[in-house]
Amino acid sequence: MKTKVALVTGGLSSEAQISYKSAKTVMNALDKEKYEVYLIDIHPTGWWYENIVGEEVAVNKADFSIEEGGVKVNFDVALMCIHGTPGEDGKMQGYFDLIGLPYTSCDTATSALTFNKRFTVAVAGFGGVGVAKSLHLFKETPMTAAQILGQLKLPVFVKPNNGGSSLGISKVNVESELVPALEKAFKEDTQVLVEEFISGREFTIGVFKSKGITNVLPITEIKTENEFFDFEAKYQGKSEEITPAIISETMLTELTAAAKKVYAILNCRGVVRIDFIYDETAGKPYMLEVNTVPGQSEASVIPQQVRALGWTLTDFYAAIIQDTLAATKDHN
Repeated sequence: MKTKVALVTGGLSSEAQISYKSAKTVMNALDKEKYEVYLIDIHPTGWWYENIVGEEVAVNKADFSIEEGGVKVNFDVALMCIHGTPGEDGKMQGYFDLIGLPYTSCDTATSALTFNKRFTVAVAGFGGVGVAKSLHLFKETPMTAAQILGQLKLPVFVKPNNGGSSLGISKVNVESELVPALEKAFKEDTQVLVEEFISGREFTIGVFKSKGITNVLPITEIKTENEFFDFEAKYQGKSEEITPAIISETMLTELTAAAKKVYAILNCRGVVRIDFIYDETAGKPYMLEVNTVPGQSEASVIPQQVRALGWTLTDFYAAIIQDTLAATKDHN
């Protein structure tokens, strides 16, 4: 019997466009000899499956089942490909926990925590991981530029507190740029993180668990044509991604250890991507953020890192699914 996989894509945020690209890569890579794959689109109009004759069929939310050719289909596992809400912030995970469906991402608590950038850096920092000094702002209780700069020194990054894909992020070099940057970030979210800039080299690291062992993928260095790794740099070719990164043994050891430490502290599952700045003057990595459902599009970092490891994407997604099913069996 083939394993029935719900490939969950879409979402309710502006990141849905990236989610569809990720799902396409994953769909193409999954071994159809082992898996029966159904693309489930979580969309503002509902939860949908497109059947074999091209009709949109509503997913039964009571048990996340669908009907195909008059036959009810129950899934064995949900493969998470939603970036943003509700697939990366714990909402879908909580639902799957309630109905007892295994899923390939971090659990409800970790997903909710890591979706909030401020909470993530606070917990990681408390656990002994290097993080930048930051302020957590709320739309209903704004702070003036002078108040912010009374606590943080320029340059700073201003970013929506929840979400990913680098939408709404600005780098602020002078005080006059701060208010427009805050307005831009508040268009994406009601909470904003203002973070001191750390000078150094930027790295992103995929980490996943397979057969109970935490594995670190080959590290990628990000070199951007833009001032920082924004949406344009990430998805529109305005950056250079070097995989594996050309770094010293010391840096490799420290970044690998930091990535494993973050994965453990935050109780991660499945594949996550962790972004770091390595301050060469201080000789120390600083964690920026954690993505619990990292991009899997052809332009994304994780597929690059998997190939650099010498794996195929087919083997990689099989390992993620098998680990999820094995962990569920152990838990039961």
